[in-house]
Amino acid sequence: MTEQVTIIGAGIVGICCALSLQERSIPVRLIDRGEPGQETSFGNAGVVSPWSIIPQAVPGIWKKLPRMLLDPKSALSVRTSFWPKMIPWGMRFLGKSDEGSVREVSDAMEILCRPSIDLYRRHLQGTGHEDLIADSYYIHAFRNPEEADLDGLGYLIRREKGGELERVDGTELRRLEPALSEEFKAAIVIKGQARAISPGRLGAVLAEKARAQGAEFVRSEVTKLTRNEEGNWQLATLQNTLHARQVVLAAGVWSADLLRPLGLSVPLVAERGYHVEFPSPSAVLNNSIMDVDAKVVASSMQGGLRVAGTAEFGSVDAPADPRKEKILIDQAKSLVPDLNTEEAQFWMGRRPSFPDSLPAIGPLDGKDGLYAAFGHSHYGLMMAPKTGELVADLMSDRSPNINLDPFLLARF
Repeated sequence: MTEQVTIIGAGIVGICCALSLQERSIPVRLIDRGEPGQETSFGNAGVVSPWSIIPQAVPGIWKKLPRMLLDPKSALSVRTSFWPKMIPWGMRFLGKSDEGSVREVSDAMEILCRPSIDLYRRHLQGTGHEDLIADSYYIHAFRNPEEADLDGLGYLIRREKGGELERVDGTELRRLEPALSEEFKAAIVIKGQARAISPGRLGAVLAEKARAQGAEFVRSEVTKLTRNEEGNWQLATLQNTLHARQVVLAAGVWSADLLRPLGLSVPLVAERGYHVEFPSPSAVLNNSIMDVDAKVVASSMQGGLRVAGTAEFGSVDAPADPRKEKILIDQAKSLVPDLNTEEAQFWMGRRPSFPDSLPAIGPLDGKDGLYAAFGHSHYGLMMAPKTGELVADLMSDRSPNINLDPFLLARF
């Protein structure tokens, strides 16, 4: 019998790793302190976009950062106590903002994002919940029509890679999305997309499929990762010590704390994101909508209309900033004027972000049996299924037939 693989972290990445390993007849055990798929995976905007292949660092962003940081309503903020860690991370971030770097990173992002819809539908097959992934457009809405430029670098790269994009005026935008504010005068419509109509439910359903296929789920928190004299891994938890020969580290931003005692210091930060969800919205969006000015994404879901966004850099354990709730509610009303904002539900999660917008995937040098699958930043929902495929291929001695160098932790 093939030896069991232990996965630390049962978010959407860990769950997809488990399903892909099971498809290769490898038994799995997942360890998480919470319910599967209900941490960072739960709160995203639901976009499943094969064309979300543009990194956060782009040419000219350095000009915009000071204004964004000084605006209290901006999507970007940094906790005062976090600046000592933020400055070196930010310098690496800006070092990747030239066009050549953007194109290189985009090529790597494409590997992970392009197959996302098909892989999710394969994983959902037979669960009875195939409708959790719905066909959709991803609409980038602009108040200033001149900014809706198909020749802008991000849209140009998508088109060069085969993406179907269309620029529409305000009239056509309102035909697609009648509930959207008339302030928006143009949009770029990215076609061939999908959306998760309940990201939390998606995680729960896929976790239940893995469980039904024999996956073991352990509700606990791994506090330390060490190797014994035989070369096996010891996982200290709050209850006991577990043992494994092969381990996948898919613990999101908490992965860095487990690697540090092993002599690995990684530039992984908590990029905290927020959402508000309106359970009785009195308005419906047909697709996923990005307000390009506010940098928030709105989508109608099973639980109501959700508006998600912001990038707040701070300590992973710092409490949520209550001011973000009003900002997001105001932005939601600006997007959808007829929105019923009563009973808004406020949420905060922690994206694990590297400065180049790429995750760490693959074996760790000098740590036999330990594999990385973390650091997916804004793109975790899109990148999770292919990450699972790559990890499973590596652990079953199959050649992924792609260049994994952009994802190796050794790049830092």
